[in-house]
Amino acid sequence: MDTRTEMETYSLPIGPVHVALEEPVYFHLDLEGETVRSVEITSGHVHRGMEGMATQRNLFRNTTLTERVCSLCSNSHSLTYCMAVENLLGITPPPRARCLRILAEETKRVASHLFNIAIFAHNIGFRSLFLHIMEVRENMQDVKETLYGNRMNLSVNCIGGVKCDITDDLANFMRARLNVVEEAARGIERIFLRDPVVSKRARGVGVLPADEAVALGVVGPVARGSGLRVDVRRDVPYLGYPDLAFEVITDPHGDVLSRALVRIREVLESIGILRQCLDNAPEGELAAHLESIPHGEAVARTEAPRGELVYFIRTNGTDTPERLKWRVPSYMNWEALKVMMRGCQLADVPIIVNSIDPCVSCTER
Repeated sequence: MDTRTEMETYSLPIGPVHVALEEPVYFHLDLEGETVRSVEITSGHVHRGMEGMATQRNLFRNTTLTERVCSLCSNSHSLTYCMAVENLLGITPPPRARCLRILAEETKRVASHLFNIAIFAHNIGFRSLFLHIMEVRENMQDVKETLYGNRMNLSVNCIGGVKCDITDDLANFMRARLNVVEEAARGIERIFLRDPVVSKRARGVGVLPADEAVALGVVGPVARGSGLRVDVRRDVPYLGYPDLAFEVITDPHGDVLSRALVRIREVLESIGILRQCLDNAPEGELAAHLESIPHGEAVARTEAPRGELVYFIRTNGTDTPERLKWRVPSYMNWEALKVMMRGCQLADVPIIVNSIDPCVSCTER
């Protein structure tokens, strides 16, 4: 007599408020035992109407608004917005302003990537590694606070350039902190490559094959973690990136570990970019002069920590935009979770979600 019993199937809701999620989003999982068979994602819980708010503020006030779309990518939003306005006005920031913008961008990228891999360690219960990475990240938080006066929103970008300069003493302070972070990041990379707990929880988990990554149009470390060599800094160069030496980091396996390793290695690349900017920063003005505001449309693209960020602006000849719209990297990466979670274990769901480094607030805005 066959004594086997049919595997139990059931549905499980996760969210919109859940201890494993940083922001409110709802996952509806269909499971067979502990194995996920399908997933539906429902967002829209934190819609703030920011694109509508942007049409009620002038171009200069929107610099402050756009920096509050997201926390970890805050500088990328104000930068891309300013670049879109500058493209519309036909102005180019001075060389020193472009260099200082890269300093702020790469500082935020290092801090953002370290935060993501720290949360991965937290999700797998590796508390000592979590605390260690967060302690390393504090060096970048100190850099932000010392150079810009803020630990989250740097408020450095303005239309036409930047608001503040850095002195030689501040540059030397930053170099010293970068040395600490670089040595620690190399040690963190060794842990991710060698530790059996990390390997067991991350290798082969949440796989996104390269062909499906292309089909879904994923961006940033999610795309590069599936072996796609895409990076706006190289593909559509802006600011002073064409004059800087850096590698586009990729990993072919497409799993959670690949995406973590891409971020760790990008930390090291960003440190190299920061040193180049500190050593070769040109002298000169911090902002270009503004002229009249025309009727027109413009677009700007940058490589935010999570991937390609796009801003579109349309003006009607006044200082208040007629339309402002942005497409954030998390919007492109959400659908990939349906592929990554297919056939995974229930316990791996928080790890897979974290591996795309999602931002619900900037997606819904």
